[in-house]
Amino acid sequence: MTTTTNRKIPRTMSTQHPDNVTTPFFVDNPELSGEDEVREAYYIYSNLGCAEQMWDCEGKEVDNYVVKKLLSRYPEYFIDHQLGRDRFLTLRVPNPELERTEAKILLETLDSIPRSYDIASMFYQDKTPPIFEIILPMTTSFESIDNIYQYYRDFVVGQQHQRLGGRDLTIADWIGPFHPDRINVIPLFEDREGMLQSAEIVRRYLQDKKIEHQRVFLARSDPAVNYGQIGAIILNKIALWRLHLLALDTGVAIYPIIGAGSAPFRGNLRPDTVQRVAEEYKGAYTFTIQSAFKYDYPLTEAAQAIQFLEQREIVPATQIDEIKGIDLLNRYSAEYNNQIMTLAPIINRISGHIPSRRKRKLHVGLFGYSRSAGGVTLPRAITFTAALYSIGIPPEILGINALTHDDVTFLQDNYVNFTADMADSVRYLDPDSPNLPDGVLDAIQSIVPLKINDKHRCLTQRISQELTTCNTKDLTELILQAGNIRKFLG
Repeated sequence: MTTTTNRKIPRTMSTQHPDNVTTPFFVDNPELSGEDEVREAYYIYSNLGCAEQMWDCEGKEVDNYVVKKLLSRYPEYFIDHQLGRDRFLTLRVPNPELERTEAKILLETLDSIPRSYDIASMFYQDKTPPIFEIILPMTTSFESIDNIYQYYRDFVVGQQHQRLGGRDLTIADWIGPFHPDRINVIPLFEDREGMLQSAEIVRRYLQDKKIEHQRVFLARSDPAVNYGQIGAIILNKIALWRLHLLALDTGVAIYPIIGAGSAPFRGNLRPDTVQRVAEEYKGAYTFTIQSAFKYDYPLTEAAQAIQFLEQREIVPATQIDEIKGIDLLNRYSAEYNNQIMTLAPIINRISGHIPSRRKRKLHVGLFGYSRSAGGVTLPRAITFTAALYSIGIPPEILGINALTHDDVTFLQDNYVNFTADMADSVRYLDPDSPNLPDGVLDAIQSIVPLKINDKHRCLTQRISQELTTCNTKDLTELILQAGNIRKFLG
């Protein structure tokens, strides 16, 4: 971790993305509840050595007492590993512009930050705020970030100066002062327009503020679902380069976060791939550690991989030819989307059999995106990915037949792990699947040899057979068996 303005910037961020097959040892139910997630936060700090936990305040009954629960249940650990100094809890809030039914949860969450400060202040007998950053998903403008920054400053902290009943007594006199004085807002960019405009949006946000560093979150799963695997890579690389230029131009340190999962389609970040993923995303400072990384691998492997990510040297972003990249993206994603439209019925049919891993409705947004073509709606990224893998069609190979020879050369020059990622995904291909789009098999064989996991192929063929015969009683169990081989659900 690096220190900026007396604060450490974590290089790993544990998240609550439910892409795991294996049930964590510290819970009894494969679906984690809110209380399980408190235990999970302690586990990732104490056993895995992960510096930061993202706490999702979207789509569930908000637990605004997580700081109190952690400090009261695990006091010995947190005395030696101070929240806000050594370990970090970062809140992901609803975007009120897009999630209207959840909008007021944002205000409740912001109001809880001073209360968490008071609890930690009593526990530690100092003034270090345990929570001082929040993540705003689906960011599309500087105003959406600025509104949260200003609301917290003016209405959460600012209310302490209001007088009651025209008397001299202020709210601060009555119930005590409000801290911290301000919070950092981390924009999460998830769609094409947002990612391409991320540097300019952040530039505008920084203009009237004395901010020495800014964290910026770039999604990896949602862009893959919307624009395909290769589209997601291109968008991330363009955004990383533009953010690098922004830092050089403004003098404000920019710390990008990449939201990678274990499936190649969602980032291919596993304990055994951390070195190559770090090389792929030059300029990225923080990587997310999702559930499959944490629970589908032995503890020692996961902990050692996190240690590598925390201690690695940060390499500056490299430039990509944006004109060629966006032209490739346009042609490739058009073919990818055509194939997804054809596969949508079977994806939706199997998605209801993908087991849940969290006892709550997670955030909405692009994970539950809707297609305008024919009114087709598809599931969120993890379920989407799990569905395709479960029928022997790794989503990474879709749209690959749109690539020209020059495109492949461009990708091999700019997408460091292009061949390796494709090789990882085709292990789980069923080349005999009747659902495989025309042209894809020949295209993938021109890039990598087909080294297929026969056990996984047998399972996906059984899954396809059960779907065909409508005999679905064993479907979920077969999906889990296939996921166990891959070491991720979706």
